[in-house]
Amino acid sequence: TSGEGANAATSGYRANAATSGKWANAATSGYRANAATSGVMANAATSGKWANAATSGKWANAATSGDEANAATSGKNSVAAALGFNSKAKAGEGGAICLVCRDEDGSILAIRASKVGENGVKANTWYSLNASGEFVEEAE
Repeated sequence: TSGEGANAATSGYRANAATSGKWANAATSGYRANAATSGVMANAATSGKWANAATSGKWANAATSGDEANAATSGKNSVAAALGFNSKAKAGEGGAICLVCRDEDGSILAIRASKVGENGVKANTWYSLNASGEFVEEAE
């Protein structure tokens, strides 16, 4: 999709969604079904193993709930939330991250959120969360 208010939704194995424009959101569900958006308030949400979400733009949030599904944002006041097993998140200057540490059965061991620049969280750096609720810097 492209343009103001232009949304995209997909479901299925590797069924990806991409949007560009103001309020242009993307949502996917399925194994490796990724979502990417660009624009003011252009959010991305995914559900499924390895179903990543990435956004750029002011207030453009990214959220994932699948195992090993990562969330990344680069816009100011944007939040990257990765809520599945073995997932990671990163955000740009003025953004924030939210992470959950789960065991292999899906039980929550820890959950933590932070703004970039607080609690040792650096901009444009991948983080996971350990069972003690500490942010762990990850490689690209």
